[in-house]
Amino acid sequence: MRTKEIKMSPFATKVIALVKKIPRGKVASYGQIARLAGKPHGARGVGWILHACAESHSLPWQRVLNSQGKISFPVKAKEHAEQKRLLKKEGVTFISHSQVDLETHLWEKDVKPSRPKRNQPRMFN
Repeated sequence: MRTKEIKMSPFATKVIALVKKIPRGKVASYGQIARLAGKPHGARGVGWILHACAESHSLPWQRVLNSQGKISFPVKAKEHAEQKRLLKKEGVTFISHSQVDLETHLWEKDVKPSRPKRNQPRMFN
């Protein structure tokens, strides 16, 4: 019996490629990966892709954290302990029980801001 090949969306393909590029000892946020993959509001989608594809694509899933640099799993979950262990093994330092030192370990992949469409005001933060 042949297994059916699953076709991935362009977004999923980009997410997988980007996560594979995060170097050892560095981390990125779900939102950062989503922006780099072309969907600025796709952070939750990045989480789903990691959940579904981390094992089958040998992704360094542990290098993706929430926007505050925190592990997203509940503190008492075995996945939390596993993610922290893997990050520490790579030399990542923590400033609290669940929060990585982003000043030291944030992956500085260039994110080019999207240009505003015509007739739309520029938004500044």
